[in-house]
Amino acid sequence: MQTGGILALALLVALAIDRFWGEPAARWHPVVWMGRALQLVGDVTAPAAPTGQDMPTFWRAALCWCVLALLAAGVACALQWGALNYLPWWLACVVLGALLKPMLAWCMLRAEVVAVESALDHSLEEGRAQLARLVSRDVHVLSAVQVRESAIESLAENLNDSVVAPLFWFVVAGLPGAVVYRFANTADAMWGYPGMRGGKYWQWAGKWAARADDVLSWIPARITAFALWLVSGARHGQALLVQARRTPSPNSGWPMAAMALALHVRLSKPGVYVLNDHGMPAHSGDIGRAQRVATRAVWVVVMAAVVVLVSFVVVRV
Repeated sequence: MQTGGILALALLVALAIDRFWGEPAARWHPVVWMGRALQLVGDVTAPAAPTGQDMPTFWRAALCWCVLALLAAGVACALQWGALNYLPWWLACVVLGALLKPMLAWCMLRAEVVAVESALDHSLEEGRAQLARLVSRDVHVLSAVQVRESAIESLAENLNDSVVAPLFWFVVAGLPGAVVYRFANTADAMWGYPGMRGGKYWQWAGKWAARADDVLSWIPARITAFALWLVSGARHGQALLVQARRTPSPNSGWPMAAMALALHVRLSKPGVYVLNDHGMPAHSGDIGRAQRVATRAVWVVVMAAVVVLVSFVVVRV
């Protein structure tokens, strides 16, 4: 079997593992390993106090990012090459699927977001505590409506980061593509802050990581928005183009705006942005509706990815 067919089956294997077995234990999770390496390097690279323009720190952190990314890509290349060249096709599908799975986290994302509504059924405090597992913003001042808004936003944004973007880069560059994207996204989450965090100043130490994630997420974020727009009836296309540009991030606004329009709800971050400002406040049931819309979008993206990978086989034949 040709490489495109093996990768297509590996993708389906990865989703099956995600569905039936979920995340690997932390001690075996490659993303956890990436996080530990980034933590160690970041502790040395980032200064402990605010500075002005600090280009030496910027370039030092950029070099560290590149070295770690190349190491991750090199390991992924070696594993993929070995599987494709030394294993029977059916076993290569299983092995590559198992290696791809940690780069995806759809079922965990869905469960964590749906759990916010379940927690809110008990109390606002429990809802806020569950939301804190998903977002970095201060949740202690949020109302129940704002907790639901934030959960829906997190689902939409992470639909790109945890599913669509890794799949996109897997289609483009195989396992190394998915691994490098996951590394970049993890680095952005740990380093890409505009000020102090964890006793370190990231304004310059994290700038490369933040921009790299923006670049690698640019196309996938728009694919995510398109998939959400498509499964929700392909309406409000012009509004999506306008609303998506309201967030400071060049990418996160696309899936969030698409989700807001799909659900006809208002999503906002106080003092930063408002999406679909004419929509209804998020109430009980909207998180569940968002999960169903996102699930349909995932399958659209998966089917498109499989078609593209299989088409590589057809073209070569």
